[in-house]
Amino acid sequence: MKDFSSRSIALTGTLISLALVFSYVEALIPVFAAIPGFKVGLANIAVVFALYNLGFKKTLEISLIRVVLSTLLFSNALSFIYSLSAAVVSLIVMGLMKKSGLFSSLGVSVLGAVTHNLVQLMVAILFFNTKELIYLVPFYVFSGTVAGVIIGLISVLIIERTKGMGYESI
Repeated sequence: MKDFSSRSIALTGTLISLALVFSYVEALIPVFAAIPGFKVGLANIAVVFALYNLGFKKTLEISLIRVVLSTLLFSNALSFIYSLSAAVVSLIVMGLMKKSGLFSSLGVSVLGAVTHNLVQLMVAILFFNTKELIYLVPFYVFSGTVAGVIIGLISVLIIERTKGMGYESI
């Protein structure tokens, strides 16, 4: 029953709220024109923190709620398709890589960001039936790596600074 403790509920709500605030802040930042659709993925700070402190299932809940709410508040239906597919697949990849023990939390963040970008690109290729977009793969891998390192470093710092505060046992 530890999933329903007041501490778990409060932390889950806080992480969803933080992810939404980060999504809002990111919506205010102009899109980088050289790489269509590029965003740093600030909301993933909450996702990486949750993955390392609350486990995969709770992180999936947080991520899905964040995607739905941020779409309703800041975006549109097409964006929902991109966001949902990329969020789920990248979280699965991050969960598997974390569980494998082969990657640090920084590495898991980078793999998640690259996967997120590539899934969104694949959705665009399928949705618009434009295989020419495949030429963007190197840019999406590069931008995902950079974003993953930034988010990963911030997440590592937060995870390290909150160790011993009891989040690991929620």
